[in-house]
Amino acid sequence: MVDIRVATSADAAMIADLSRRAFQDAFGQFNSPDNMEKFLNGEFERENLTNQVGSQGNTFFIATADNRIIGYARLCESVNPPGIGEFNAVEISRIYVEQEAIARGIGSRLMQACISEARKRRKEVIWLGVWEHNPRAIAFYRKFGFERFGKHVFMLGDDPQTDWLMKRELNS
Repeated sequence: MVDIRVATSADAAMIADLSRRAFQDAFGQFNSPDNMEKFLNGEFERENLTNQVGSQGNTFFIATADNRIIGYARLCESVNPPGIGEFNAVEISRIYVEQEAIARGIGSRLMQACISEARKRRKEVIWLGVWEHNPRAIAFYRKFGFERFGKHVFMLGDDPQTDWLMKRELNS
């Protein structure tokens, strides 16, 4: 049984730990250990995540099973990138699921929670960035109606990488 709920600051340490594992599992083989360590120690440091979880403009949805977090999504207010224009938009900055839980529908349930919350906030567009060399994630987002509208540089340590920007209009 998997439950989806909004995270609280008490969940931040577990979110940080899952973030590190999931990111390492997904991208470690494609990047140098130094760049991975720089990124993980900056982005997923416990204090950083503690400050994000529960702060205004951030909503973390967590998937739990057997009293542990097995996935999460972060929905955040951010500056619209070029290509979104003046639409009232919100960003999905992360959807991470534990390796052993992938393909169990957890990512889909987290995505649905993000879309539902965006609609509740009366957002017109929901958008995200995805590494251009991550075909599985790109296919997942396309399944939910996201379309590519641009790109930007994502720094992984000292390595500039290209993320595709994808969006979905929420008028329906």
